[in-house]
Amino acid sequence: MPNPPPRSSTRPIDVVCLGRLAVDLYAQQIGARLEDVTSFAKYLGGSSANIAFGSARLGLASAMLSRVGDDHMGRFLTETLSAEGCDVSQVRVDPERLTALAMLGIKDTETFPLLFYRENCADMALSVDDIDPDFIARSRALVITGTHFSTPGVHAASTRAAEAARQHDVRTVLDIDYRPVLWGLTGRGNGETRFVAADHVTRHLQGILPLFDVIVGTEEEFHIAGGSSDLLAALRAVRGVSNAMLVVKRGPLGCSVIEGPVPTSLDDAPTWRGARVEVLNVLGAGDAFLSGFLSGWLRDESLERCCQRANACGALVVSRHGCAPAMPGTVELEAFLRSNGQITRPDRDNELNHLHRVSVPRRHWDDLHVFAFDHRTPFFELARACGADESRIPRLKSLLVDAVASTERHNKLHGHIGLLCDDRYGQNALNAATGRGWWIGRPVEVPGSDPLEFERGRSIGSQLIAWPAEHVVKCLVAYDPDASPAHRIEQETQLLSLYDATRISGHELLLEVIPPGPHEPGERDSKVLRSMKRLYNLGIRPEWWKLCPPGEDAWEAVDALIEERDPHCRGVLLLGLNAPVEALAAGFAAAAASRTCRGFAVGRTLFVAPASAWLRGDIDDAMLTDQAREAFERMISLWRHARRTRPANLREGYAA
Repeated sequence: MPNPPPRSSTRPIDVVCLGRLAVDLYAQQIGARLEDVTSFAKYLGGSSANIAFGSARLGLASAMLSRVGDDHMGRFLTETLSAEGCDVSQVRVDPERLTALAMLGIKDTETFPLLFYRENCADMALSVDDIDPDFIARSRALVITGTHFSTPGVHAASTRAAEAARQHDVRTVLDIDYRPVLWGLTGRGNGETRFVAADHVTRHLQGILPLFDVIVGTEEEFHIAGGSSDLLAALRAVRGVSNAMLVVKRGPLGCSVIEGPVPTSLDDAPTWRGARVEVLNVLGAGDAFLSGFLSGWLRDESLERCCQRANACGALVVSRHGCAPAMPGTVELEAFLRSNGQITRPDRDNELNHLHRVSVPRRHWDDLHVFAFDHRTPFFELARACGADESRIPRLKSLLVDAVASTERHNKLHGHIGLLCDDRYGQNALNAATGRGWWIGRPVEVPGSDPLEFERGRSIGSQLIAWPAEHVVKCLVAYDPDASPAHRIEQETQLLSLYDATRISGHELLLEVIPPGPHEPGERDSKVLRSMKRLYNLGIRPEWWKLCPPGEDAWEAVDALIEERDPHCRGVLLLGLNAPVEALAAGFAAAAASRTCRGFAVGRTLFVAPASAWLRGDIDDAMLTDQAREAFERMISLWRHARRTRPANLREGYAA
C-alpha cells in the first residue's frame, strides 16, 4: 500500500478525528413518519464523532477534535467518548453556542427522514485557533469529514489541521461525507437527500483533495467530488488532482480500492464483497466502515483484511438501531467475520448480541462494597415493630444514601461504592444516588414471591424504559432445580422475559439465587451451582450473580462454571441474609481465592440496629447516618482484610 501510516511507538495517538460532534435523537417507532413518532433514543452522533467512537471501540487510540456547547448535551458527548477510551482533550467547550442536534426516523429500508439542528452550533464554530499542530504531530493519522470544509471558518480550521498533519508525516484521510443540506443545497427540512449536483461544491472539494493520502466515499460522494454522474469519469477527475488511495463504498457489493490509475471498470479494481444482511438503518454505516478500515490500516494489515473489517462493521451497523451504539467491538467483529456471511440478521443473533452487550468497554468494578437496603417487607415490619409510621421509611432510605456518601468521602472509596435500593420506599434515595458514579442495583421482584412475580406486573420491559441506564436490574429468585417441572417452567419463563427485557433496554442484570428452604451449607452450594447451570443452559447470562457465600471448596466450581459459560460475566457479589458479622467474615475469607468474586452486597446486618433506633426516636438523623456509616466501614474492613489474604496473582486491580 502506498503511504503506509507511521508505526512509530513514540506516537501515542492512532487517529485524530476532526468534524461533526452532535447528539442523535433516533425515533423508536420503526415504520412511522417522523411526524408520528412519539419517542426517541439519545445517542452520540456526528460522522467524525462516530468514527472516533468506533475506532476506540476497535482498540485504536483515537482522539476527537471539535467543539461542544457548555450544556448538558455537550457533557453527554464528551463523557460518552471518554467512556469508550477516546481522548477528548481537544474538544473545546463553546460558551456561546449550543451543541448540535440531529433527529432521525426509520420509515422503511429506503426512507430515513433526517433533520439537522445546526444553526450556529458549537462544532461548526471550530476555528484555526482550536488547532494544535503539536497535538496532531503526536498522531499517526488525521481524519476529516467533508462537512468541515463547507463554510469559511471550518474550512480554514480543517485546512490548517491537514497542513499540520502533512508537515509532521501524519497520514491524512478524507471522508467525503456529503450532506447537501449542510452545504445549503436543499431546504432545512430535507436532510435525508444524499445527492445534489453542484459545480461550486465540486470545485471546493477538488481544491482540498490534494491534502489527503486516502479519500473515502460512496459512489454518490465521488460523483460530487469528481463533478460527474458517471462514476468512472468522476474517479478520473479525482485522480487528476490527487494521488490518494481511493476507497469506494458500494453498499451490499462491498468496496473497491484504487491505488493507481482508474481502471476501465470499477470491478477491475481490487474489490472485496461485504456480507449480505437485512437493512434496518443505513445511517452511520459509512462511519462504521471507516472505523473498521482504520482498525486494520493503522495496524499495517493487508488491504484485503482492512476491507473485510470495514465491510463487516458497516454490515453490523446497518442491521441495528442507532450509529455509535451499534458499532461493534473487536470480539464481536471477529465472531461475525468467522461466520463467513451466514448471519443475515445480526440484530437477532443471540451470540452476536451478547458479545455486543458485554465485550465493549465498560466501567471496571472489582473491589465493590454495596450497602443493600432494597428490602421492602423487612422495612415495613421494622417500622411496625418500632411503632413508627410507614411514611417515615422513604426518609430513612434517603439518610442511608447520606451514610454511603459519607463512607465514600471519608475513606476515599470512589469507584468502589454501591448500593441496592428499591423504588417503592426509596425513589427519592435512588434519585439522590444516581449520577454519583456509584454501582446502583434496583429490585424488580415481588418480595417473597415463589414462583417469581415482578412488582409492577409482567410487562417488565415497559418498566425499564423509565430507569436510568446506570441502574442494574436486580432480581431475587427462590429457584430450586429439584422443584416440579410446572413450577420451574413458571420461574424460568419469568426469568427469560426479564433477561430479554434487559438485553433490549441495555441495563445490566444481577440474579440473586437463593434455594428455598433450610439447607446444610454443602447442600445449598450444590443447589446454587445446579441452578446456575440450568439458567446458563436456558441462555440466560446475567452480568452479575448475587450468592450466599459458598464454602471454600465450592468456589472453584462456581469460578469454573462462570469462566466456561460466560467469560464476560462481571462477577459475583456476596449477600448477607442478616447473618452475624462472624459468619460474614468467614464467608469473605472463603471467597479470598475466588477469581470471580467482586465484592459484597450486605444490608440487614448493617442497617437494622441504627434504623430501629431512629424509627423509635432514640437517635436523630445525624446519629443514624454516623452509625450506618460505622457499620458499613466495619464490613468494608472485614472484606478488605479477607482480600489481603488472597493469592498474589488475584490481587490485580485491588485497591488497598
